[in-house]
Amino acid sequence: MSDPLEASGPGAQAPALGPRAAEAVRRTRVRVRYAETDRMGVVYYANYLVWFEIGRTEWLRQTGWTYREMERDGISLPAIEAHCEYRQPARYDDEIEITTRGTLVTPVRIRFDYEVARGADGTIAAVGHTVHAAVDTSGKPCRLPSRVREMLA
Repeated sequence: MSDPLEASGPGAQAPALGPRAAEAVRRTRVRVRYAETDRMGVVYYANYLVWFEIGRTEWLRQTGWTYREMERDGISLPAIEAHCEYRQPARYDDEIEITTRGTLVTPVRIRFDYEVARGADGTIAAVGHTVHAAVDTSGKPCRLPSRVREMLA
């Protein structure tokens, strides 16, 4: 991929936080592992939420705020809402692309929207979203750091 905002994987450079991050779409590719499928040969439904997490983690990393930095800052982002709509099955060994977008809901909440597509033909396997609240080390809601709020504004 030539667009640095869409780069992923080892060696990808994370851009500095900035106003374009709110417009940024991050794409991450993974391959369906055999352990992620069920007896019917399709991806077990809960694995889509795991892929959402992969997309979210990479989105944050690529925008310059990793979970490691978050923890260093004394902030966690527990999910307070999750939704997934399943459209077409993904199967073992399919390459899938997770497209992730982040939006600031309030100074304390971030919403991530996801689209999981089969890489071979672009068929949408699932769409969904999660909402996360920033909490401090005691579990109380706290404002996201100003640089993150500005990035998402």
